[in-house]
Formats: sequence, C-alpha cells, structure tokens
Amino acid sequence: MQIYDAQQRAVSAPPGAARVSGSVVPTNAEPSILVQGGGTLRTWSYRSPAVERVQVILSTEGRPLEADVELYNGPDNTPCKMRVQVEDGQLRPFCCVIETPRYPNTVAIRNVGPSVFPFAATLVADTVDSPTAECIASAETIQGGALRTYPFHPAVESVQVFLRSDGRPLNARIELLQGPNNNKQVIELYSEDGLERPCFFILETPGPGHVVRINNNAPMAFPMSAGVVPRSINYDMSPGANPGTDVVLGGDVVIGGGGGGGGGGGRASASSDGRSWWE
Repeated sequence: MQIYDAQQRAVSAPPGAARVSGSVVPTNAEPSILVQGGGTLRTWSYRSPAVERVQVILSTEGRPLEADVELYNGPDNTPCKMRVQVEDGQLRPFCCVIETPRYPNTVAIRNVGPSVFPFAATLVADTVDSPTAECIASAETIQGGALRTYPFHPAVESVQVFLRSDGRPLNARIELLQGPNNNKQVIELYSEDGLERPCFFILETPGPGHVVRINNNAPMAFPMSAGVVPRSINYDMSPGANPGTDVVLGGDVVIGGGGGGGGGGGRASASSDGRSWWE
C-alpha cells in the first residue's frame, strides 16, 4: 500500500519507531501508560527549558475514549486545556502537539469515562510531529462565532489541523464527522494565547465521507486562523479504486491535497493543464 502526504511524497515511519494503537506513529514514542477510567489522573512533569512542545497520543483497544488534557505552567495556572471524546480509540486515536514555553510544565491527563473504558497515554517530548508548510500557508481566518467545514476525499487517511491566533485566546470546537451529524471525534479546546501556544492535531479519517468542522466559540472580537489539509493519502485503498470517480457524499469536489483547506469551501485545486491533483 502506497501512502503519500499532501505534497505526494512517500510517508513512512523511521526505522525503529515504536507503533501505538491506531495508525498514528510518533517519531520517537515513549512507553504507553494505562489510565484507568472513573476519573483516574496521571501527570507528566517537564522541568527542562529545552522542552518546547509535547506530543500527546491517547488510544484504546476499540472502546470509546473520553479525557481531559490540561497543561499546568506553575501553581494555579492552566494556559491550555481540552476535552476529548472519541468513538473508537483504536481506529481514530487522539493525537495533538501542545506548546510548552517557559518551564516548569506539567501535562495532566484524566480519564473521565466509565471505569470499564481505560485508555493508553503516550507522551513524546524530544522529537514531535509538526504542521507542514502547506498546512500553515493554507490557514484562513475564522471569526468569533463562525463555523467552517472541510470535506475530504475517501483516499485521505489522515488530516492535520493547525489552530492559532494573533495573541488572543483560543476557544474552539473541532469535530470529525462521518455522515450527517455523526461525530467520530470531538475536541473542545481552550488556549490563553493562540500565538504563543498554538495547537496542532492529527485526525485519522479511515473510510469515506469524513468532514472536519471547526467552530470558533469565542466572541466576535477573538478571531482565529485554521489550517486544515490532508496529511496522508492512500491511492490503493481498494482494488480498482479511482479517487477521481468514486462517489463523494454531498457531491462536492473535496480536499485531497494541493488545494489545502483554505478558501473556496474546501474544493480541490487543478493542475496547469486543467486536471485535478489526483489525475
């Protein structure tokens, strides 16, 4: 199976990289820690000023996942926090990168699901994933109270989402849908400074009909920018599959790379000779 990123270059895990549940593979994964349900809290503290960002990966064995992820920067200071809900933590593990400027920093993860739904937590602090240049360049402004949707082609296996602001707080809701109002993953995010502490997410999108929906929950005076583009594309998703002719829910020409997640309502771009990127 051949997998390509947004620039249609091969993507593969580095030699020796550990694999966690699901298809998200961090560059240098640490051993996973099991977090039991029913309100169990686990913390990871980083006192070194060299740790500038941390990658968090949460996964299950196929059960639902519900967690609170918070960043502590000193006593009684929580500059970043999020509530995560995932329907299937194995098929769609949660993956995000949190900025950690100014030490000491502590990442706290609480399993707020039932006691019968534990999950595995992995944190990487040395070498983490980052948004591509295309993802950053495709960012578009979402005004306070506004909603944007980004449909994707079935060949897209994962999507990268990068949220930031001009220094004002971030208060957003990210939803991954497959079908009408069928939430597969929901992230409610708050960051006190979207310029110093932007957030980067990797969303797994197996199967057709996926749509990323981003809602700026902040007032109109607090806009934010969002970059949403494919991260990996599978051209051999099924025997005889043709990404240019497969049926797409809603009938739109959807994002598959090149065109990014910017303006145009998420429509794909065409090459210089008039063909779409996959032709």
